[in-house]
Amino acid sequence: MKKKIKNLVIKIKKYFFPFYNSKNIKLLFKNLEIGESKEKEVAMFVGGCVRNYLQSKKIVDIDMATILTPDEIKKKLQNSKFKVINTGLEHGSVTIVLDHNKFELTTLRKDVKTDGRHAEIKTIDDWKEDSKRRDFTINAIYLSKKGKIFDPQQGVSDLKNNIVKFIGDPQTRIEEDFLRIIRFLRFTIQYKSSIENSTVQAIKLNLNGIKALSKERVLSELFKILKIENFFKLTDTEELTEIFLLIFPELKYLNRLKNFSLIRNYIENSEILLLSILLIDLKDNHEYFCHKYKVPNKTRDNLKLLGSKFKELQTDKEFFKKNLKNNAYNMGLKNLKILFTLNLLNKKRISNKEIDTYKVIEKISIPKFPFDGKFLLKKGVQEGKKIGVILSEAEKIWVNNNFNLSPKDFEAIIKKNTI
Repeated sequence: MKKKIKNLVIKIKKYFFPFYNSKNIKLLFKNLEIGESKEKEVAMFVGGCVRNYLQSKKIVDIDMATILTPDEIKKKLQNSKFKVINTGLEHGSVTIVLDHNKFELTTLRKDVKTDGRHAEIKTIDDWKEDSKRRDFTINAIYLSKKGKIFDPQQGVSDLKNNIVKFIGDPQTRIEEDFLRIIRFLRFTIQYKSSIENSTVQAIKLNLNGIKALSKERVLSELFKILKIENFFKLTDTEELTEIFLLIFPELKYLNRLKNFSLIRNYIENSEILLLSILLIDLKDNHEYFCHKYKVPNKTRDNLKLLGSKFKELQTDKEFFKKNLKNNAYNMGLKNLKILFTLNLLNKKRISNKEIDTYKVIEKISIPKFPFDGKFLLKKGVQEGKKIGVILSEAEKIWVNNNFNLSPKDFEAIIKKNTI
């Protein structure tokens, strides 16, 4: 019901207050159009903001294509309120910032030479020509400042029918940039699109090209895939599952997603949740993945903690029946819920009684350790390593004693470590 109301609100806003009529966007166009012919479209919206606008979805990022070069944009905005950031000059892109709004502007271009990783480009002022070098038809829909659609690749029709289709020959588009294989996977999952056999074959023939891409680019695309609301339905399509596993063989526990719909309302979707479900086993599969893709330290450390606790579950069958508060304190509530989810999805069947454990975990109140370094300094303990040693030992005893530690016992710990 809440989702329906939210969607209705977005539709009403779209009708009465379209995003392109915002004060900052109008000001941006006013600056960009200085000295330009009124007959020309100096800039148009393109990409995700146009797709979301047409489907009455929330618009977050605003991308624009323009006939102006980065240098021309900077010159037009140099005495304005807008700040220009060089975010992709090699691609003809700059980011424009005003207040809390960000706009990425990219000059219309034509690919002159590509090697599957990088492209040599030529700036142009031909909108139709620019559309030809884009990846998918639904990514080549342009929207003017007045809300007029320019659709040279018939992307609107494909968007209405949830069809993700390469522009022109799939083989050619993929060979221009092998990352498009993963982007195709992402968009196909997002729009629940069917896949043409010719596209599947083109992808399989070019899978080796992904190895030449930087691990950072590949990981960034994977994280975008994991954020898709219906990612857990990936296994509904045999072709998608096959392609996904060919690209990411380490994420081999897709079978765990089959029961995900049973628990999705009890836990917040996140990268670490899905990575845990797809990676963690008793053989430290996650460690190789983290090494291969140079995963951020925070994510790596979280996976390491969850991996060790998953091993602990195999010998401690009472893990989620006793010491829940202790485990919540040591792991954090979020990680405890992720571990519980991983444990549930690792089973063939899930009972309602087991799902009820989520409610128990939610109600856990984690107390705060009552002592700190300032307390010890007042007690006359000298600054240094001893403070850390005393607090660590005291905290461990406090947790194991049901979050209780008398002043007398704490004094004994201090005395033991300061003699």
